[in-house]
Amino acid sequence: MEFLVHVEIDWPPEADPDLREEIFQAELRRGQELARAGLCKRLWRIPGRWANYGLYEAPDATAVHEAVSSLPLWPWMNVQVIPLAQHPNDPKALGIVAG
Repeated sequence: MEFLVHVEIDWPPEADPDLREEIFQAELRRGQELARAGLCKRLWRIPGRWANYGLYEAPDATAVHEAVSSLPLWPWMNVQVIPLAQHPNDPKALGIVAG
């Protein structure tokens, strides 16, 4: 099952810059692990904001929650998870190629 995951980071401006660097390096590593495991399929940043949208694929919402909450930035994240269902008029399912 696919899920659209929206993440906004609320990092405290007064936080230690060294801690920020440490957390961000760990976040990079963990995010790549989730991608290699096939959970995070795509990731888009939102220009001008500390936020992103990700396409996750997992058996259920619990697996997505476990994946996202395993990220080191989890304590500073506001997350919205939207389960996605097939649409009968999906161009990909109909074999329509944009071009």
